[in-house]
Amino acid sequence: MKFDDFLISLSKIKNIELPAETSHFKMVPPFRQELLKKQQDAIKKAKNAGVLALFYPDFNHKTKFVLILRKSYKGVHSAQVAFPGGKLEKQDLSIEITALRETYEEVGVPINTVNVVRELSQVYIPPSNFYVHPFIGFTNKTPTFIKQDDEVEAILEIALEHFLDDKSIVTKMVSTSYSVDVEVPAFKLNNHVVWGATAMMLSEIKDLLKQLM
Repeated sequence: MKFDDFLISLSKIKNIELPAETSHFKMVPPFRQELLKKQQDAIKKAKNAGVLALFYPDFNHKTKFVLILRKSYKGVHSAQVAFPGGKLEKQDLSIEITALRETYEEVGVPINTVNVVRELSQVYIPPSNFYVHPFIGFTNKTPTFIKQDDEVEAILEIALEHFLDDKSIVTKMVSTSYSVDVEVPAFKLNNHVVWGATAMMLSEIKDLLKQLM
C-alpha cells in the first residue's frame, strides 16, 4: 500500500474502539492463563514498559513498519522479535515518552520526527512481570536506522501488505522458559517467527487496520 493512502486510513484510528482482548486472544500462547493464575500477587507490582509500532514510507513510497530482533542473552526475551521499546525510567514524563526514547535508542529514529497516533491496549507479560503499553505512530520520511549494537541483533523492516496477508499467521513449536516445544500461534514476518506479547499486539493492530482499509 502506498504510504499516502495508509496515512488517510490511519487518521481514522482515533475514532475506533480498540478490540483489545478479542484481538489478543487470537495469538495467546496456550500456557498464558495458567501463568496469570500463578502470578496474581506479582501482577500487583508489575513494572511498566512502552513500545512503538512505527510505520513509515520506504524508498518506493510503500508502507512498512519496524521490528527488532533482540540479542541472545540470559533472559526470558532472548533472541525474540519485538517492537522497539523498553521499561519506564524515572526521567520519563510519560509512558509515551518511554516508547519514543527507547525507539530512538534502539533503532535511531529521532523523537521529533515521530507522530504518535494513539495508545493501544496494554498487554501483561508474565515471564518478566511487565505491563507493556503499545503506541502506534508514523514518520513521514524513510528513516535511517541506527542499530543499538549491545541490545539489538537486527532491524526488521516489515511490509504492510505482507503483515496484513492472513498467510503470515502460522502455528509454530517454540521453546520457552516454562516448557520445551510448545505449539503457539504466531506471525511469520521476514522469515522470523513472532509470538507471545508482540504477536498479541500485532493482532490488535492488524484488526484495527483492516477495519480502516
